[in-house]
Amino acid sequence: MTTLSHDRYRAEVTRQFDLLRTTLAGADLSVTVPTCPDWTLGQLARHMGGAVRWSGHLIETRAEQNVPDEAVPNAPGPEDDDPAALDAWLAETAEFAERVFRDTDADTKVWAWAEDHTAGFWARRMTHELAIHRADAAIAAGVAYEVAPDVAADAIDEWLEIVQFVQRTSPEDSASELKGAGRSIHLHATDAPQGLDAEWLIEFGEDGFTWRRGHAKASVALRGPLTEVLLAFYRRRPLDSGLVEVVGERELLDFWLERATFG
Repeated sequence: MTTLSHDRYRAEVTRQFDLLRTTLAGADLSVTVPTCPDWTLGQLARHMGGAVRWSGHLIETRAEQNVPDEAVPNAPGPEDDDPAALDAWLAETAEFAERVFRDTDADTKVWAWAEDHTAGFWARRMTHELAIHRADAAIAAGVAYEVAPDVAADAIDEWLEIVQFVQRTSPEDSASELKGAGRSIHLHATDAPQGLDAEWLIEFGEDGFTWRRGHAKASVALRGPLTEVLLAFYRRRPLDSGLVEVVGERELLDFWLERATFG
């Protein structure tokens, strides 16, 4: 289920880059990112820009199969953590993405690792790739993080779709363990603006799980401000942060968080 328009996604990619550059301004690029401990802040920023350049290259070339990273022009970014060079590269990446997405219809056929082989898939994927990793950057830099409510809600939708896809297509992945009839998880944003349905019900079955938006009783509930529910559900914030509330069988929520994976 896609809740935002293609125009919104491609505009959001540019916006996320602008917000990322603001987050990085004056930050120590050599610090380790707590939520992605294999990366420094500079490496995280280059990963984000490289992912967008890679997906943009797929779209621009109308790729019919995967393209290795080394075949994508200027994907690695600057070799060191010079702030000015990194910022300039991120700005150029944003301009490249804006042009590529602007000039490509959502239903244009493009290779993707998911079932949806379209440019629209990549516009949505990069919106949330940037939005979530920007949270990683904000945490590392020690600055505030904000995300538009409808983007946050759609990021939860997309994550549920990704985990479902992994469960269907990769039986060796830990996501295959997310099953067992009679159990359920409820996500409840307590500050959603009027008109935005920001509650989710995840129900486990014998062969996997299903989900839908809406209010319902569940085995366990994760409640709090939408941004904090998003960050907790993406494992960017611990459940005992004091910013969210867990009601019911916390063990089931821990079970989900340990096994819900992306590849």
